Amino acid sequence: RISVMTKTFSGEYHHSLDTKGRLIVPAKFREILGSRFWIGKGFDQCLQIYDEEDWEAFSNSLKALPKNSDKARKLVRYFMSGTVEVEIDKQGRILLPQVLRDRAGLDKDITLLGVGDHIEIWDTNTYEEKYSFDDEAALEADWEGLGV
Repeated sequence: RISVMTKTFSGEYHHSLDTKGRLIVPAKFREILGSRFWIGKGFDQCLQIYDEEDWEAFSNSLKALPKNSDKARKLVRYFMSGTVEVEIDKQGRILLPQVLRDRAGLDKDITLLGVGDHIEIWDTNTYEEKYSFDDEAALEADWEGLGV
């Protein structure tokens, strides 16, 4: 019987950008990502990290969108122009390009979230302002409303 290891990103980690715009990637995430992966724009003012396999699948789905659709071209431009390949250095850091740091409002304090098939990079203050999970009753109602 062959065991299939499922890769799932989970957890919340807090780090700081250094003065050169480098960010430490948590060891748990590095184990799944490997040394080379992709960082790009996400929705909700965050960045997204994809491993090679998931980036390939995502970018292929973008390439398959109809070229004669304005909405499709807009989405392709948004994601493809805002995604870069990065490599981890010997200290476990990545360099976040200035254009992506500006897009997500990343300054110093960073929150990295494992959200299943990818990782989100947030400015900690922005994340805390947008997402407070204090209202468990509302979360439960959302859960039921989604059919989960």
